[in-house]
Amino acid sequence: LKNEELILRENHKDIAAATKKEMSRAFLDRLTLNEKRIGKMAQALRDIVHLPDPVGEVVWGSTRPNGLRIRQVRVPLGVVLIIYEARPNVTTDAAGLCFKSGNVCILRGGSDSFHSNTILVKILTDVLKANGLPEEIITYIPFTERDAVTRLIQYNQYIDVIIPRGGEDLIQMIVEKSRIPVVYHAKGVCCAFIDESADKEMARTIVLNAKTQRPGVCNSIESLLIHKDYSGKEELVRELLSHKVEIRGDASVRSWHKDVKAVSEQDWDTEYLDLILSVREVTSTEEAIEHINRHGSHHSDTIVTQNYNHAEKFLKEVDSATVYVNASTRFTDGGEFGLGAEIGISTQKLHCRGPMGLRDLTSLKYIIYGEGQTRE
Repeated sequence: LKNEELILRENHKDIAAATKKEMSRAFLDRLTLNEKRIGKMAQALRDIVHLPDPVGEVVWGSTRPNGLRIRQVRVPLGVVLIIYEARPNVTTDAAGLCFKSGNVCILRGGSDSFHSNTILVKILTDVLKANGLPEEIITYIPFTERDAVTRLIQYNQYIDVIIPRGGEDLIQMIVEKSRIPVVYHAKGVCCAFIDESADKEMARTIVLNAKTQRPGVCNSIESLLIHKDYSGKEELVRELLSHKVEIRGDASVRSWHKDVKAVSEQDWDTEYLDLILSVREVTSTEEAIEHINRHGSHHSDTIVTQNYNHAEKFLKEVDSATVYVNASTRFTDGGEFGLGAEIGISTQKLHCRGPMGLRDLTSLKYIIYGEGQTRE
């Protein structure tokens, strides 16, 4: 907070360069820092400070008949490489979470956020040095060339895990070429399903929030499924259009409004990161779940319903990291989940899933206390 003006000055350099390159509105939004966002970055670090330290936590324990006392405890992962693109807040979130959980972090931000990331890391490492700690605990890779990434992901003798945050192409390249374990989500094709019992006002506010509040982030919805018997379907589409959302719909949806464009099969699998939404009419909760499991990215999905059975079925059968009933997918965030911040969102099933906080930056280790026991 004391360096706010300096941070904003460096961030402005990145914004000016990105604007000159005619980057998308969503990209510029992810890149931009302001007083409010810097305040949230600082608050995330405060929140991390007050969270319990996971290192050393006993997860399980047992005393065997032979007297051996076995404990399973949490230990740091070690050296964590975070590769990310245009969101400078990742720099402070990742550094804070890694430091608190006893890990060293190597940060490799995108070229478009280079000035912002560089000044943030300098502020953090200055604090480490002032407190007698090695500044290498938080290391920033000062090279913007893609070759820096392809080299880093080969160093499995030095780095324990990679957490990439960025576009699908970047993540796919890392997954295919890395010699180091990778924890990631490829993209955020999040879906909302409005069933026939949904409250109209609730459906309206949830869908608008999930699509329009920040369309350029991974937890905004890209597809909307509406039950054929939901009485507010035409009204909801009109509301979305009035908020400048481009609607791409199937034949039924196109009949609801003249401004709805035709959807393609590819649209169902597309992360727009923009004010574009693919919309489909479905005939049942089962059909909606089948669509989400086939076309979604297993990130965040929500149902709006007043039917308890539909809600429970959706929660149990949608195979995603976070599944909601009557709430916006925009809540999929480490800070919102009480994790202080997040170092990423995993859509994998090993070793963690969903927003990754302090515990997800640890592994497990068995420690055994004996009194001379030997095995016969």
